[in-house]
Amino acid sequence: MDSPLATVLLPAALAIVMLGLGLSLTVGDFARVGRQPRAVVIALLLQLLVLPAVCFGLVLAFDLPPLLAVGMLLLAASPGGTTANLFSHLFRGDVALNITLTAVNSLIAVLTLPVITNLAISWFDPAGAGSLGLQFGKTVQVFAVVLVPVAVGMLVRRRAPGFADRMDRPVRVLSAVVLALVIVGTMVAERENISGYLRDIGLPAVLFCVLSLSVGFLVPRALGVVERQAIASSFEIGIHNSTLAIAVAISVLGSIELAVPAAVYGVLMFPVAAAFGWAITRSSRNPAAAGTTAGG
Repeated sequence: MDSPLATVLLPAALAIVMLGLGLSLTVGDFARVGRQPRAVVIALLLQLLVLPAVCFGLVLAFDLPPLLAVGMLLLAASPGGTTANLFSHLFRGDVALNITLTAVNSLIAVLTLPVITNLAISWFDPAGAGSLGLQFGKTVQVFAVVLVPVAVGMLVRRRAPGFADRMDRPVRVLSAVVLALVIVGTMVAERENISGYLRDIGLPAVLFCVLSLSVGFLVPRALGVVERQAIASSFEIGIHNSTLAIAVAISVLGSIELAVPAAVYGVLMFPVAAAFGWAITRSSRNPAAAGTTAGG
């Protein structure tokens, strides 16, 4: 696909989003894994194993068309988005844990995203599947668009922390703007089919978001993770990097239809996540416990 959306806007949008992530990261964010192993390991296992299984079940239950089904699994395989940090902050989650999870998961996703996407393509066998698939060259492309901007952002923070702090808010705002433009561009490109897509994917997208948020909160709590970290886990697992999923679908795999689930999800997740955050914080019976920190 050689449209401006695929060749210019999407790579630029993803670079800005991942650069913004890098500006907020330090090497210490990765080292935190050793200090909070339980919360990190539980969240990563949920993100990497449970979420794709939940998404696969939803796709089968709603009998989605093959391309939309693959698009849903591509979304499920994408790491948490930087917006998760904002929601975690608003609802008093452990933002440092969010940053750590986003950093680690973005690295792991370079390997797991192609695996899950290729398995989905093999299972659902959409029309034109012969041209789909993340082979080695395309996987390297995913690696580049995800990790190179993050590395640049981390280098800037290391060399000029004051500049990185000043740029944090503008880059976050710009990331939100370009995400909105990417979603609008995807919808406009598929405007003739948009009503059918919303009918097909709207309810599965909402349910996937609710289930992701719920699993991300309830499972860690059941396993002894304190509430602040469970809230962070919930938003990290429930809010995916829609920009990455859309960019892989359109720029790497060359299919706008594959990007539709991520675009729909990118719109619906905001009110769903806000309502979920309000519900879990309102139902908290022991605010003091929520403020404690967990041991390893």
